[in-house]
Amino acid sequence: MNHNTSDQNTQPGLDISIIVPVYNEEENIADLLQETLPHLSASGLSYEVILINDGSKDGTWLEIQKAANNDPCVKGVSLSRNFGHQHALFCGLHFAGGRAMICMDGDLQHPPSMIPKMLHAWKEGAKVVTTTRISNAKTSWLKKTSSRYYYKLFTFLSGVPLHEGTSDFCLIDRQAFEAFKDFKDANLFLRGIVHWVGFPSASLAYQEGERKKGKSKYSLLKMLHLGLTGIISFSTVPLKLGIWAGLLMSAFSFFELVYILTRYLQGATVPGWASTVGVVSLLFGILFILLGCIGIYLADIHNCLKNRPPFIVEKIVNIRTGDERKDDRY
Repeated sequence: MNHNTSDQNTQPGLDISIIVPVYNEEENIADLLQETLPHLSASGLSYEVILINDGSKDGTWLEIQKAANNDPCVKGVSLSRNFGHQHALFCGLHFAGGRAMICMDGDLQHPPSMIPKMLHAWKEGAKVVTTTRISNAKTSWLKKTSSRYYYKLFTFLSGVPLHEGTSDFCLIDRQAFEAFKDFKDANLFLRGIVHWVGFPSASLAYQEGERKKGKSKYSLLKMLHLGLTGIISFSTVPLKLGIWAGLLMSAFSFFELVYILTRYLQGATVPGWASTVGVVSLLFGILFILLGCIGIYLADIHNCLKNRPPFIVEKIVNIRTGDERKDDRY
């Protein structure tokens, strides 16, 4: 992708860009801006709020246009279809003109009241300000447990430390974004990337807010896909598991053959047809799991080689021509 340089993208005098991907959130747009804009105004910094319409099927884009018409600091980008939360965030980062960019969700579970604290950490020198979620009482046991153990697994496999409750609610300095803006990952995992780049960072805890209106669009299947994407993007350990599984089963088979030969020389009949079938079934199960892992990595490589754009923009509002990405594939 032929992205512009930071000097071309950064708007002179613009300090903060708020990036909010939304999908079927027409009911929450007005509430989101009502709670967010006062914190930005009180900061004394210049700002913009970029709402990314990720292929919504309801009136989300109409609400964004209405808000943009009422306030020039509110800007909108509408994608041609639903590209997914991570790609919508990436789109917003590319359109952002501020020296610092804050990514947050549009359902108000990422509380706008955290914005002043994030800005304070940024002014103190942090190039990346991440957050960890303190779940509210309505968060399911499954979500809490899966989050806890997933991030432990991710850290173990990738070496990139992510804590329980890590989310995409974060502040990214322009310098940090320049370090990864040209990443060509087929499947993006932003919360892993901002830790991986290694710039000075700070972490803040926040109490998860409650969704104001509507229902979450992030299904269990989407959560599983995002989790798998993170591991595949940052670790090749699943591919290496085959080596250890092969060594372990080879050692097991060797000792089994020694046992069978010893029993045969002693003139004893060696029982165990059931156990033999069980071992063979186990080996085939391991084999197909490993083939599946290889297939996932090959699919990821295949998607990268196609070199398709991570997002396609259909409409924009309140964004000047000079702010648009010049890559005509967007």
